[in-house]
Amino acid sequence: MSTHAFFAILATTIALANKIPYIADIYRLKTTPHSYSWLIWTLLQGTGALVMLSGGAGFGVASLLAGTVLCAFIFLLSLRYGTKNITTFDTICFIGALIATGVWFFLHDAFLSILLISAIDFIAFLPTFRKAYEEPYSETPIMYLFAGIGEGFALLALTNITFTTSFYLITLVITNPLCAGIIWFRRAKLNN
Repeated sequence: MSTHAFFAILATTIALANKIPYIADIYRLKTTPHSYSWLIWTLLQGTGALVMLSGGAGFGVASLLAGTVLCAFIFLLSLRYGTKNITTFDTICFIGALIATGVWFFLHDAFLSILLISAIDFIAFLPTFRKAYEEPYSETPIMYLFAGIGEGFALLALTNITFTTSFYLITLVITNPLCAGIIWFRRAKLNN
């Protein structure tokens, strides 16, 4: 087994396993996912995986493809179990995700698509950051931490490392643990 395949399997296993506690917490009514964030992440991860594949990422997209399916499932759960406080800002983020997806599908500009996907993914985190700060017990921080770790392994699985294949993963390595940090910080602050 090649090193790239090993890291792809590791990253994909983490991508699949890290969502299990989150999904379980949704069913236990401990976690209330933000529907717009999960819909945006579904669109962006799917588009990001396609863009990265076209750039020769190879095994490095396996965890994103698995993540796309799980994000879509969590989005569907969020329609029933998720938070209902959708703001104008959330809608703007959603429109941005549609634009990034359109840039790739209609213009086939991988560089611009990855820039947009990464920026919009970060912006899509903002509603969840806000919710995590205001309601830190409504999120499952370990899922975000392991998502960042998994995407770190996905970087190691890349068969062709370029801006197009790596930048989006790098942003995920940063934003996911940042979300976990916000949750843990606020929980500690509220417990004092």
